[in-house]
Amino acid sequence: MLGCAPIWLGIILGSPFVNATVTSHIFDVDQNNFEAEVLQASLKTPVLVDFWATWCGPCKSLGPLLEKLATEYNGAFRLGKVDVDKNQELAGVFGIRSIPTVMLVKDGQILDGFAGALPEGQLREFLSRHLQPVDGDVEEVFEEAAPETPEQAINRLQQAIAAEPDRPELKLDLAIALAQAGRASAAEAELNALPANLATDARAVRLRNQLDLSRSLEGAPALETLQHRVQANPKDWEAHDLLGVRLLLGNDPAAGLEHWLLMLEKARDWNDGQAKKRLLAAFNTLEDAELVGRYRRRMASLLF
Repeated sequence: MLGCAPIWLGIILGSPFVNATVTSHIFDVDQNNFEAEVLQASLKTPVLVDFWATWCGPCKSLGPLLEKLATEYNGAFRLGKVDVDKNQELAGVFGIRSIPTVMLVKDGQILDGFAGALPEGQLREFLSRHLQPVDGDVEEVFEEAAPETPEQAINRLQQAIAAEPDRPELKLDLAIALAQAGRASAAEAELNALPANLATDARAVRLRNQLDLSRSLEGAPALETLQHRVQANPKDWEAHDLLGVRLLLGNDPAAGLEHWLLMLEKARDWNDGQAKKRLLAAFNTLEDAELVGRYRRRMASLLF
């Protein structure tokens, strides 16, 4: 969750409400039309806002997917495109730290969002949590589109880098995918090879913090194996611990945090207080302030 933007944000931005006739599910957003076509319009139809830039490699892969889905959803939501280079003040208001960043605005507020270029399966999953397609076609396609695994992402990115070696942003994407697959050493090598302008990217900085966690997955069992171990023996704390890391660095950080909270409750002293250490390290890698705050409170309630 990225927080809420009140309907009166347009007053801060200095843009008057203007009635506009929308002729497309996809449109450009700037400071002048943001209140009318995003905040006010979202009272009737949700608006997915894509913060992007022409030089951003991940934006080039995410943008066409978002446009494809906007067309498929046939008016269930509208897609607003914000070029951050042309709208720096608007990007600043929302605290955009990296691109692409996508926010779903509904009823005049930011309902949800994500950063980075998600594969199509995960995009469909994100939309399905909040939107219903106008017809049944999208749901059928969603059932067929499985989320991309880290290994699939690695293969895709390696092929893309071979085809376009002058796009260093792809190497950052590859470093992230390697970390999600538990290949910490390879991820660190890609991260260290980034040019200076990308080395300070918010995703790169966060990844450096994640590497300490991902190193523990070198040689660790696969996700499914760890899940089976936990089901077979609920007191297999090593499996809980490694499963927490896999989930945190994968697509379900909350589930990962749950494993460490369980350990904190049931086996606080296991491996010299590993659960507490994992939780504190995880909080430093997550961008979702609401999620971190919620789990900090739960951790504190168990400790004190």
